Amino acid sequence: MATFAETSALRAAAANRTFAAGGAILVYAVIIGFTDNYVRLVAATHGLWQFHATRTLMTIVIFAAAAPLLGLDLRPKRWGGVIARSLLHGFAVLMYFGCLAFLPVAVAAAGLFTAPIFVLLISRLAFGRHIGPFRILAVGLGFAGAVLVLGPQGGAGVSLAAILPVAAAILYALGNIATREWCEGESTASLTLGFFLALGAFGAAGLAVLSLWRPEVPAGTDGFVLRGWVAPSRDFLLLTLLQAVGSLVAIGLMVRAYQIAEASRVAVFEYVILPASAFWSWALWGEVLTFRALAGMALIFAAGLIMALRGR
Repeated sequence: MATFAETSALRAAAANRTFAAGGAILVYAVIIGFTDNYVRLVAATHGLWQFHATRTLMTIVIFAAAAPLLGLDLRPKRWGGVIARSLLHGFAVLMYFGCLAFLPVAVAAAGLFTAPIFVLLISRLAFGRHIGPFRILAVGLGFAGAVLVLGPQGGAGVSLAAILPVAAAILYALGNIATREWCEGESTASLTLGFFLALGAFGAAGLAVLSLWRPEVPAGTDGFVLRGWVAPSRDFLLLTLLQAVGSLVAIGLMVRAYQIAEASRVAVFEYVILPASAFWSWALWGEVLTFRALAGMALIFAAGLIMALRGR
């Protein structure tokens, strides 16, 4: 049996991992909240598939330059697990962005942020993880806060199409669990590169399909999903490069968080991306937060605090 000192040391290590994972997710949310606010500018003139394909090409160049300098390990140890995880996360992101063509952003985001609930359920049913009442409470608070931050318009336009963001959430949750369960021992760099390669492959496939299909494309952001290849403008390349660099750093931090702490714990911290995105929307575009949104952020903070304290 473990001694009292050994038990205390294990508990301290778990607490440190939980707080470290929370800190990584916080930085990830701040970066993603900033870069994603510029997607609206990309969507006005270019397409989803070209954006992902171009961003992946830029990411590959960055990895090729950084790998020898930083000694990055880009080769997976278990190809099957890395490929499966990359496809799950990549397809989840594509489904989420695809929903924005016919659903309000708030509805799609609310659906996607059910992912922590699925992380808990899958962790319990598939892997037999014990899920205590405090973590269940934290997820409930976090989701309630997400609904408040999204605003009353979040309930508008709900239809059968709203199933798609929830399906994306299930895939996203599976990818998060796979990070720890299937990809143990993999380097953060290899998992991050795998994610971007999956998105790039989906982007290239979409461009190929649209080059043959050639549908009628609405003007502006409404044509984001249906728009094929467009001659890249200077602004598009600069904004996509910003996305590539920011996403590369942010996704790497997110991957690392899921490597060092249990997925059901880390998932709750991801709610912080909502207030981070709201802050950048205000700072960049002057969108003012409501009292309802501030109340939601308080619930999100409470959920993260509960998880961090329970990590002790």
